[in-house]
Amino acid sequence: MTYNGRYMPTTLRVRPGDRLELAMENRLNTPTNLHVHGMHASPSGHADNIFVRINPHQTFHYSYRFTRNLKPGTYWYHSHAHPLSAPQVAGGMSGVIVVDGLKDHLPRSLRGITEHVIALKDFQVQGDSVKTENLKISAPTTRTVNGQLNPTIKIRPGEYQLWRLANVSANIYYHLHLRGQRFYVIAHDGDPVDRIWTADSLLLAAGTRFDVLVQGGPPGTTQLETLRYSTGPAGNTFPQRTLATLVSAGSPVRPVRLPTTFAPVEDFSHAKIAARHTIVFSENTAGTKYYINGKQFDMNRVDIRSKLNTIEEWVIRNDSNEEHSFHVHTDRFQLMSINGRPHHGHGRQDTANVPPKGQIVIRIRFTDFTGKTVLHCHILNHEDAGMMAVLEIVK
Repeated sequence: MTYNGRYMPTTLRVRPGDRLELAMENRLNTPTNLHVHGMHASPSGHADNIFVRINPHQTFHYSYRFTRNLKPGTYWYHSHAHPLSAPQVAGGMSGVIVVDGLKDHLPRSLRGITEHVIALKDFQVQGDSVKTENLKISAPTTRTVNGQLNPTIKIRPGEYQLWRLANVSANIYYHLHLRGQRFYVIAHDGDPVDRIWTADSLLLAAGTRFDVLVQGGPPGTTQLETLRYSTGPAGNTFPQRTLATLVSAGSPVRPVRLPTTFAPVEDFSHAKIAARHTIVFSENTAGTKYYINGKQFDMNRVDIRSKLNTIEEWVIRNDSNEEHSFHVHTDRFQLMSINGRPHHGHGRQDTANVPPKGQIVIRIRFTDFTGKTVLHCHILNHEDAGMMAVLEIVK
């Protein structure tokens, strides 16, 4: 299953304030639709409306009017057709969106740096086809970077590059590590950070993105790899794999000193809270049905109703023995704590990992748009099996 016949489709690029017109023609034999993941866009009408159902042989015209304060960074697009999102995304229906402007926060000497989209995408094989039915998250899978097996990325010693890391897979996690190097994080889920922070490894739960700076080391090669990672006793264990090879060669580049601060970020720590909600993730013992607050998804039921221009505090509790990747549409949130420990993420995000038998606390502000949207686990097998709820934003 592809967009325009390509397993790794076109990267869409927009700027804050742009209008995007997009015709979606369905040549599948099942319904589909389109979600612009993480984008601050209207959830209604012909915009980011995941309740739209495009039947086979139909064309739907999407129209997005992005706000001028749309955050620059990396986003993605994929099918959100319930309950077919997992097979369609696992089949290949996902791509990257870049909102330009992130480099404007860098020192002038770095604004012309090379950038690479690094879309992390996997597929399972059945015979001579990509498997799309009866997907098992723990089954062997082929991991690709932009649809390629272990591609080579070139860099010069001392050179900084901007890497747009995006987990555009249906179900699996990536625990990224660049041997001998560090990641300099400048944006998380399309939201620039207030100060650049560094990490030896980055966990990309389902749906997560990081924009990072990478510096070329001494001449030679190193590997971008995903480390072995377990999502808990009832979850899955993903093995270590090499994803790409970084080759440092050529004339050295004089290193540039990175700034400490990066972009302005509003802090919700002392905000007035208009409402509080508890959202509970759970599942049956067979792992075949998944719930939010004891209920399976019903598109005709409103589970949470929130007011525009207010800030709410949500507790997302995980009653299962496996991690879940919490995601909310339309407005991003500030992650306040994980299992009671304060968290300082240096910005907002749209996806957060919830530990087994644990909880996270978030604060979210609703701006610009009203209408019905959703929150869910972004492990799409779980979403399709019921772990999604309807959020209605009202005036």
